Amino acid sequence: MLLVIAGLGATPAHARVTRIVVDEVTPLIGEQRGYERLRGRAFGELDPADPRNAVITDLRLGADPDGKVRYETNWVITRPVGRKAASGFLWHDVPNRGGEVRLQPGELAAGDIGLRSGWQADNAGSTGVPRWRPEAARHHYVRVPIARVDGMPVTGTVMARIVNRRGPDSQPLLVQGNPVPYLPVSLDTSRATLTIHTKETVDGRITTAGAVDPKDWAFARCDAEHPFPGKPVDIDPSRAPDNLPIHVCLRDGFQADRVYQLTYTAGNAYVLGVGMAAFRDVGAFFRHEKADDTGTPNPIAGQVRGSAIRGVSQSGNMVRQFLFMGLNQDEAGRQVHDGAWAIIAGRRVAANARWGQPDGVLELYQMGSEGPQWWVDWPDRVRELPAKGLLTRCTASKTCPKVMEHFGAAEVYALKLSLEWVGSSADVDIPLAPEVRRYYVAGSPHGGGAGGFRHPGGTTPFSCPGNQFGQATLAPNPVPHRELRNLLSAAMRDWVLKGTPPPPSRYPTLARGELVDPTREAMGFPAGVPGIPDSVFRPENFVFPVFDYDWGPDFDRVEAAGVPDRVPPAIRRVLPAKVPRVDADGNEVGGVPTVLTMAPLGTYLGWNITANGIHAGQVCNYAGGYVPFARTRAEREANGDPRLSLEERYRDHAGYVAAVRKAADRALAQGFLLKADHERLLKEAVASDVLR
Repeated sequence: MLLVIAGLGATPAHARVTRIVVDEVTPLIGEQRGYERLRGRAFGELDPADPRNAVITDLRLGADPDGKVRYETNWVITRPVGRKAASGFLWHDVPNRGGEVRLQPGELAAGDIGLRSGWQADNAGSTGVPRWRPEAARHHYVRVPIARVDGMPVTGTVMARIVNRRGPDSQPLLVQGNPVPYLPVSLDTSRATLTIHTKETVDGRITTAGAVDPKDWAFARCDAEHPFPGKPVDIDPSRAPDNLPIHVCLRDGFQADRVYQLTYTAGNAYVLGVGMAAFRDVGAFFRHEKADDTGTPNPIAGQVRGSAIRGVSQSGNMVRQFLFMGLNQDEAGRQVHDGAWAIIAGRRVAANARWGQPDGVLELYQMGSEGPQWWVDWPDRVRELPAKGLLTRCTASKTCPKVMEHFGAAEVYALKLSLEWVGSSADVDIPLAPEVRRYYVAGSPHGGGAGGFRHPGGTTPFSCPGNQFGQATLAPNPVPHRELRNLLSAAMRDWVLKGTPPPPSRYPTLARGELVDPTREAMGFPAGVPGIPDSVFRPENFVFPVFDYDWGPDFDRVEAAGVPDRVPPAIRRVLPAKVPRVDADGNEVGGVPTVLTMAPLGTYLGWNITANGIHAGQVCNYAGGYVPFARTRAEREANGDPRLSLEERYRDHAGYVAAVRKAADRALAQGFLLKADHERLLKEAVASDVLR
């Protein structure tokens, strides 16, 4: 249903959303009762001559004949209606790979407004631009131009990797489960290179088996019915994303435990930074404007007193990139958002370089750690880059938001987080800007675990995240982020609307001796913990370090922008990393008080061990792990386990409940636990089967 809303007079739309349409209005039910959802689209334009847009790579190469660059994106608003009291606070949530985002129960109860809109402009998979009926899309997309010179698409080299696949069937070119977005300009395999890797270590050492003869592979789909050379793939850019993913067919099939690395020439270079600017403009429109240029009213005009941009994981990295690019200031010079919350994110998303792949998760040869990752201006001494920070541009324009970030141990071990804390030299605690708060959930997995008090906990095998990375060896880590996230949601609202400061930052530092070298000895990790061999702590297996890549002379190493023309890049150097120190149980020290780690049932790890494939024996990308304590002393001694058993620690169920109560009281007293969560955790502990 297309609604044309009339009423308010048109005012100039400085944010450069020139037109909106509301395609659907739906009353919500269940826990969202009292809310309605609006789905719509926004159409906007950018001025390449505006200095605020100059940061966008290839912007002028995407201009229409009149010199403007245009985009289309969809958006979703959830707003309280009827007698539901509105808080006046807007969350502008960044979709993760085109997915939907919902307000949390506490935010619904408070009467917050939710806004989501597209930003990831690579037009592939779950971010693909609908070719038919865009008004019906249920994922978030943004349509942006392709870079052209003299009317012809620019071309360049793109890399894709096929990991741990086997068998005669063709395999897709994927990055973190989504299709690689760039189409080859030719099916001629002599113009591409397919190389086999038989070994890759986490510290960047590669063993190759050479290149595959161009006659022995094809850009094609093949299976038992269509054997090699198979059916050629469709490489017409006008039919993207429907012709993705691109497939590769091998004459002799794929072998497990190998990486097939492909470089080829592509020709549909999306101007990715336009998607970032579109997100800015949509946020500015709904925050500031009364109506679009045609007179269609802003459906939440006058209802927003404060707002925050928020993203989780990949979309949290987008928040950091958004601020680094100075996009919290719109084309009219206004501040877009009052707050920013980057969740489980410690890098910048690759969304402003030609041929960028925003879906990447910092696996080998993926962008994301280039340039400053810290908040204040700070020199990058090892990479010999000038002093700069994520807030440099907004500080100059006086448009910086109040910033919160929180993350856990998985981000340290696989997502290269320590660079943000200690810089490229890993020998100094980089200070935080005055209005930045940082919170670390020690020993927790990516996004937090399931929580609860279960022993021994889940043991179901699960896959390592990433592109066919392998299977995990250890049980999943249950340490939750739920309680901290509930607290910080309320804290951000109060910080923006009332000026109430949130809790002080809590994270490990060098100065307190909480960050150490990533070795078993420096960490103090106990020997003999069941399921954890000493070999996992070797440099080739353990922490994913930051690589200082050489992407070529046309790539800006500070901005992570421009044109990477050396693909794959050379590794100039491997930067040192730090990890948190651990206690006698192998549990990390430092960070916010978390009930499950203060009343532990085992060792909670920000890493796991890969069981199979080319990464066997290495950390399982960014999966967390859990090694439960033995129940009795006799059991632990039989297993050679150096850690005290549950009975030795707590004696019985009542003793464990008392430990949970003490931990919850401590977290509550320190301001890191809401009263409602305190009561819930105590009830869960009483109802648990621990030592029953």
